[in-house]
Amino acid sequence: MTSRTALSALSVCAISALLVPLTGCGGDTSGDTGGGKSGAEPTAPGASAAPSAGKGSKDPDDINGDGFQDLLVPVYLGKADQPGADQRVAVVYGSADGLDPTTRTVHGRAALGLPASLEGARDSLTVDEVVTADLDGDGYPEFVSTVLGETATDGLISSARSVPHITWGGPGGSKDEGAGAKGEATPVQLPPSVSKLGVQSLVRGDFDGDGHHDLAALAQNEQSTVVLYGPFTRDGNPARSDTGLPGSSGALIADAVDPSGKPRPTSLLVQGPNDGEQSANTFHRARKGTGLAADAKELRVGSAHAFGDFDGDGTRDVAVGDNGGRNNEPGYDKEDPDVDGSLSVYPGSGGAPVTHRLPEAPKGAATDYGPGGFTAADPDGDGRDGILVATYEGATLFDGERRVPVLRQGPARVDGKGRKAPATWRHARPVGAGDFDGDGRDELVLNWSSDSLFALYGENPTHWWITRGTTDKDQASFLTTGFAGESAR
Repeated sequence: MTSRTALSALSVCAISALLVPLTGCGGDTSGDTGGGKSGAEPTAPGASAAPSAGKGSKDPDDINGDGFQDLLVPVYLGKADQPGADQRVAVVYGSADGLDPTTRTVHGRAALGLPASLEGARDSLTVDEVVTADLDGDGYPEFVSTVLGETATDGLISSARSVPHITWGGPGGSKDEGAGAKGEATPVQLPPSVSKLGVQSLVRGDFDGDGHHDLAALAQNEQSTVVLYGPFTRDGNPARSDTGLPGSSGALIADAVDPSGKPRPTSLLVQGPNDGEQSANTFHRARKGTGLAADAKELRVGSAHAFGDFDGDGTRDVAVGDNGGRNNEPGYDKEDPDVDGSLSVYPGSGGAPVTHRLPEAPKGAATDYGPGGFTAADPDGDGRDGILVATYEGATLFDGERRVPVLRQGPARVDGKGRKAPATWRHARPVGAGDFDGDGRDELVLNWSSDSLFALYGENPTHWWITRGTTDKDQASFLTTGFAGESAR
């Protein structure tokens, strides 16, 4: 399968249910009935080894270029729910046997050659600040990190200036041997019309389908959506820039770059701003050779999204639906019946959208531990993506007419103090997927945290399961305990 979705900020936090696109997975899933929750109890892996030096690949998530997709996970120094918690980004490397938690690197700001943050701990770096993309086309993805600077003003808007910085990749991973030791990360050269305040909501793609990785972001002055087309020079200059698309104060969601390197235009979705409720969505279709279409299409309301080939016809579709969020102001805590508890798939062929009902809360459930975002995945490798949905009791894969539960559970007692974890909070949450062993089938990624409050769920995701399809077996499972204490390579 050629679709995939790396962990995004939303999926890493896993605050609610996911329906998002994934790719190939390890293990034989033929005859798979699903429903398993007996996956191995995660344990802390041993000392980390350096990743092998690859020869380069076309996958923007193959950090060391060895032909296997890697996974970015968040790690913490200190308690995530306490002030001053220091964060890092860890790379767990893929292999012919799947993800190997004993082969990993941990990066803070200094290791990537980034300026010190104006907020929080000096070396703190979060997963939602990082995008990976091979901007110079050498076969090794770069880390592209959002850096906040001093407050600036453009018209009526004042904000911390936000500029992406590039840490150039290499055979040993993204600048293990580079920026931190030899110099600073390279600022991306932005168009003059947006340079005062910079950009936000950075995503990657191949928006003109030429095989070069591109970047897109929203101008902080809200005047345009900025598209920066690759390849980039080592001075941070894109091959060309486009500021012709309308701006927004919302967020961007991009289709996945084909990890095989086959040129495929990636479309772009602009999610409108919201105050907890479901948001409006504007769809810009990608066009090979020219880039994103200016004549946008308005889709249904919904704050959960996924790109994938959900009908198996070879064209890319987009799913939009209800992520369970509601505005908590009086009179605004409900959504219209055509929005509430549903998702709609818009076929890439241009046909009418197909709407499905999402899992409902169990009778008498008095918890918000339920549905949320979307993830696309193809765990059986048949070329048709399913949609992985977080539920009140774990996760369910929507695969055509089939509904397959995918369940893992955290321990009954946590924190080494015998504190009992409430049963309703022990279900692992889906946070992404990928083909980490290169067999053409997706593994599903779930995590669980021992945080006592659901409001903090996912901020310290120490338990991880990489499933073998929808079975009760795991390709890998591990704890991130101790990751952040390691020196970045």
